Amino acid sequence: MEQNYAKWARKIKSIAQIGLEYAENEYDRERYAELHELAAEMMAEVSTLPTEEWLRIFAKESGYATPKVDVRGAVFLDGKVLLAREASDGLWSLPGGWADVNDCPAEAVIREVKEETGHNVRCTKLAAVLDRDQHYQGEASPFHIYKLMFLCEIIGEADALCHDILEARFFSLDELPPLSEHRTLPMHIELMQRHLLDPSLPTQFD
Repeated sequence: MEQNYAKWARKIKSIAQIGLEYAENEYDRERYAELHELAAEMMAEVSTLPTEEWLRIFAKESGYATPKVDVRGAVFLDGKVLLAREASDGLWSLPGGWADVNDCPAEAVIREVKEETGHNVRCTKLAAVLDRDQHYQGEASPFHIYKLMFLCEIIGEADALCHDILEARFFSLDELPPLSEHRTLPMHIELMQRHLLDPSLPTQFD
């Protein structure tokens, strides 16, 4: 039910956001602003954030509402996978983050892997394009998110990490640390290993 609430809230929020962008009279703008508030109230019901915080989050978005793009890079070496530990929650994930404007997808994941692990890599395969909501049933997100999952290989020496990452290490697949599951699920790592072992597998998508 919480996931349904989040989906309904995001849909209402997207309608309100688009309406506020294109509405031509104040009466319509008032109605769309009320929908924004309703969506914030719904998100507050299924999260730990109050309505006012959701309104601040929503206010940062304007224009036509579209899904956000999260890129992740999977690097394997000697049967181990490279993970980064996030400062925000102390948990581990495949290195990655939001794609930036003017980055092509491969550039985005190469940048994220370097920032979060120090390693210079190149992308070898787009293994999966996943809808976050289809696989993760945890905390609600204010955004609809697509995850682009790339296989990568190291091409240079490691440099320093970015400020929001505590450490980066290789882990055996049967001894994974606690994962930051809204970023990386165990199934993501298993999926990427299957593509590593069988390069002929087609890209998986939802």
